[in-house]
Amino acid sequence: MSDPLKNAHVLVTGATGFVGQAVVEKLLSAYPTTRIALLVRPRGALTAQDRVTKMLKKPVFGTWRERVGAETADAEVARRITVIAGDLGDVPALPTDLTHVVHSASTVSFDLPIDEAFAANVGGPVSLYEALEASGADPHVVHVSTCYVAGLRKGMTEERSLEHSVDRVVETTRALRARDSVEAASRRPQVLDKIVAKARAAHRRAGAQAVAQAAEQARKAWVNDQLVAAGRTRATSLGWPDVYTFTKALGERVAEDLWAGGGHRLSIVRPTIIESSLEHPFPGWIDGFKVADPLIAAYGRGMLPEFPGLADTILDVIPVDHVVNAILAAAASPPPQREAQYFQVASGRRNPLRFTTILGLLRGYFQKHPLTDDDGSFVQVPNWTFPNGPAVQRSLRRRQMAVDLADTVVGKLPANDTTREWISGVYKAKRDLGTLRKFTDLYQAYTQTEVVFDDANTRALHEALPEDRRAEHGFDVTAIDWTYYLQEVHVPKVPGLMRTRGPKAPPNTRVKSLPQREDVLAVFDLHGTVAAASLIEHYVWVELAAKGVVPALKGLGGMVASSGTYLQAEWRDRGDFIRSFMRRYAGVDEAELREVIATKVTPSLRARLLVDATERIAQHRAAGHRTVLVSGQIDVFVEPLADMFDVIVAGEMEKDATGGWTGHLATSPLVDEARASWLRRYARDEGMDLAGSYAYGDTYADRPWLEVVGKANVVNPDASLYRFAREKRWPVHSWTTTAEGRFSPILRSFMGVRR
Repeated sequence: MSDPLKNAHVLVTGATGFVGQAVVEKLLSAYPTTRIALLVRPRGALTAQDRVTKMLKKPVFGTWRERVGAETADAEVARRITVIAGDLGDVPALPTDLTHVVHSASTVSFDLPIDEAFAANVGGPVSLYEALEASGADPHVVHVSTCYVAGLRKGMTEERSLEHSVDRVVETTRALRARDSVEAASRRPQVLDKIVAKARAAHRRAGAQAVAQAAEQARKAWVNDQLVAAGRTRATSLGWPDVYTFTKALGERVAEDLWAGGGHRLSIVRPTIIESSLEHPFPGWIDGFKVADPLIAAYGRGMLPEFPGLADTILDVIPVDHVVNAILAAAASPPPQREAQYFQVASGRRNPLRFTTILGLLRGYFQKHPLTDDDGSFVQVPNWTFPNGPAVQRSLRRRQMAVDLADTVVGKLPANDTTREWISGVYKAKRDLGTLRKFTDLYQAYTQTEVVFDDANTRALHEALPEDRRAEHGFDVTAIDWTYYLQEVHVPKVPGLMRTRGPKAPPNTRVKSLPQREDVLAVFDLHGTVAAASLIEHYVWVELAAKGVVPALKGLGGMVASSGTYLQAEWRDRGDFIRSFMRRYAGVDEAELREVIATKVTPSLRARLLVDATERIAQHRAAGHRTVLVSGQIDVFVEPLADMFDVIVAGEMEKDATGGWTGHLATSPLVDEARASWLRRYARDEGMDLAGSYAYGDTYADRPWLEVVGKANVVNPDASLYRFAREKRWPVHSWTTTAEGRFSPILRSFMGVRR
């Protein structure tokens, strides 16, 4: 069989990407005399060579390695591949003997910030072509673009240079400056005040630092959103659907100006929507989520009840092995110098796949192979009616209002298993709605397009292949059977699309085993985590034990009258609540109180210990972990639990000269951020490994110190902590049975106070 790239030296950019990997594999497996140079960016601790070594172990190279043998494959790699460490933003010196370049590097995202999109898809090609010019080499460049550079238009688009008058230099300069102006705007009081107020409302119970962190994250998100909107708006104002296609169009202009215009040979290959391989290296090979895959996965999971699109629109899909074969065929057929040739690798003109056809094939597949939801039930996939865009937007707004209202309501309900199930339902609804909104924004231009891509040049390129090469190196789109490709090849291999998922684990999953270690901590909060009791219940026990029922009831009446003050303090700051409530103990003699607690209150506290908590503490102690109880409660009240823990850290009350409590704390309450600071210092002083340590808390105010350890757990969480735990994928435990055989928080629900 002939070798059209015999003894060629090919530079490949974007080699670690989807198309780049496939190009490198094809060169290795089917072009035995070709040398390959790879421009690869180091990443973190990985050198460029490390990344290539890792890449060559991926499945795409498996078939070739098995065919030739591991030893031969390693020898071929060493002989034929040269790794050049560098980035398209700063291309190093390139070999002087390059004969071909396959430039496939780009950032493939429809919603990139405008500066990032321009830096990658316009600035990158500029750096590459300047470096090629400086090398003195005269390679034939195959610049990989996309058919969708055609922009927002209807009808047939031809294989030729794009017609537009956009000044790429001016647009690039302004795009790269956009971040500075948006960053400055994000720091203006008009913007920052709103961000901080929202962060304070949501996170103040976790402390000032949590509010500051949330505000800064929100500010950065605001900057990103503004830059994404700037890219989308500028693109649509000039006739492109998004910043990706806009910058890819300008990237083509860079290639035409700097390379073909400089007297060199240029081929521009424009694929459509590239998906998994039809045949080579094996049917269904894919690397990561591609353009259509998120839609396919979301549809199969029932997350998209409806979607805007035109039933007769062509969703132009092309297998990656067709694209690679077209790229290498184009590389072997250079145009004259100072000229550019264009190839659109598309299926829509000669083998169209319409949106309604895809829906039918996907619906048939998922009806035959249904997915299951978290409860183990089969997901029923929807049958879209193809509404117009405005109708979907109205529906989205109505659903958003309903979900926001439900989120507000469930967040105010007492925390229990039922409300947490409701919160989970709202969480899923918000997630699904966000997915639908994102897909609607990103993909609507492609699911409602009326453009068709001419592929006359590409067809001629295929037909020019020698007969003995067409089977292995051809790219005839009319030979693709879409039913077979989608239902048998592509959909089963979509990453992360599991045909079945087991039911979710019960919320109270027990730890089967814990690693034996003496350098880790197991840190527990008290109220709501270890004991079904609160500061208020402690007070009730003391009043009843010290005064008797009738006098105690008079004192409790005053406490109930002050409940609004205590609740406001609790929501404002955990420390404020503790300070406010503990003033009720002004004048108490500590020695007498200690006696009352030891003889009369301890049984009540012990009865309220949660069985699962005591078992978990015992497991940690058996594993050699240092168990720590950290509480905002006063030390006198927690002394009865000293035998359960290795270390107990609690608050202290200020005493007067007679030993009586003044009603003021001796030190600031060890809560939220203060507890996190204490934990870091304690671990450092004691030589403990926080990354391997465990922590157990029950309210959003516990978030700061739960984040300090590597193994955070939440127990009977309030609504805010439950939401956060879901996002962080922390284990959620429902510990409800007390030592006396019941769960009775008494006044906690009445007061709305957790501690």
